[in-house]
Amino acid sequence: MTDTHPHAFGDYQDAIYFDGLRGVAPTLPMRYAELETRAAQALPPSVLSYVAGGAGDEATQRANVDAFGRWGLVPRMFVGARQRDLSVEVFGSTLPAPVFLAPIGVIGLCAQDGHGDLATAEAAARAGVPMVASTLSVDPLETVAGRLAGTPGWFQLYTPTDRALAESLVHRAEAAGFGAIVVTLDTWITGWRPRDLATANFPQLRGHCLANYTSDPVFRDLLGKDPEQDPTATVQLWARLFGNPLTWDDLPWLRSLTTLPLIVKGICHPDDARRARDGGVDGIYCSNHGGRQANGGLPALDCLPGVVEAADGLPVLFDSGVRSGADVVKALALGATAVGIGRPYAYGLAVGGTDGLVHVLRTILAEADLIMAVDGYRTRADLTPQALRPVART
Repeated sequence: MTDTHPHAFGDYQDAIYFDGLRGVAPTLPMRYAELETRAAQALPPSVLSYVAGGAGDEATQRANVDAFGRWGLVPRMFVGARQRDLSVEVFGSTLPAPVFLAPIGVIGLCAQDGHGDLATAEAAARAGVPMVASTLSVDPLETVAGRLAGTPGWFQLYTPTDRALAESLVHRAEAAGFGAIVVTLDTWITGWRPRDLATANFPQLRGHCLANYTSDPVFRDLLGKDPEQDPTATVQLWARLFGNPLTWDDLPWLRSLTTLPLIVKGICHPDDARRARDGGVDGIYCSNHGGRQANGGLPALDCLPGVVEAADGLPVLFDSGVRSGADVVKALALGATAVGIGRPYAYGLAVGGTDGLVHVLRTILAEADLIMAVDGYRTRADLTPQALRPVART
């Protein structure tokens, strides 16, 4: 049983108001700014800097957010949008809403009990929202998959330099029941992140979030010992294996690894989208990693229309800068098939655990649903580029 009806996400508003009649006010934040502030109080400084921080002076991270403000949705009246249908079919699953939980490599550390990957999977199951599980997790991917309770899950792969290890991770994800493989292309090396550098803190080098490696038979064979017996050697091996600067020559091999849908993440140029499509991928993921990897780039939202056109009918996932239901609606209108939520759900998890994460999802979905109701858009198919206009600058 999920917490939301596929066509009645806005009902969350009614539930809050009716609770108010009984003297019950929300204890979790209703505004993103408050959510961010409370998460900053709840998270250890090192984890906060890793989640909240971006590359360089974080101009690209800010630009991702600001890009949504350059578009406005045109209201249409006499539409009678009493019921809205936000559902979408993607990668063999019909989703009640076109949103998903983007992969976050330290989400395990964002929960108070240190098992945020499991809490995220449980929240995904409750809300009926797919989770993209990161390679970098506190708990093994099999345990994470078990908490999804039938809700679609996709496995995000940081492709290691050892092909046998890559194959092992993909085959484990298949066996665990994940429905797609999402290959991240823009993080074979870590971008320049001053917040983390200032504290000389990189979680994985401290042994955090490596459960998918330490539980993997190929990794353990390469290590030649029990990872618990020699944490230093374990981290050193992980560091040697992590970064694989993939080229187009690697795409046929990646495609051969699985019969599951293959999605490539980090695509922002139309030519890259076309070449990936021609190389046999099943989906394109337009993202600049939330501004965490390379400063000075374009906002991902500005890249989205060109990528959608080049994808030529392939599903296009999108993330980077999404903070609200209004942002989701605009990304859909610009052609996204489904929209990834990142930092907001990490903050919801930090503030209120699984309940906090579900709350964040419900607020985002409720706002998107109610915007469509008020502005006269009954289905996501009605959200086209023609529904948007540039907002005049003052």
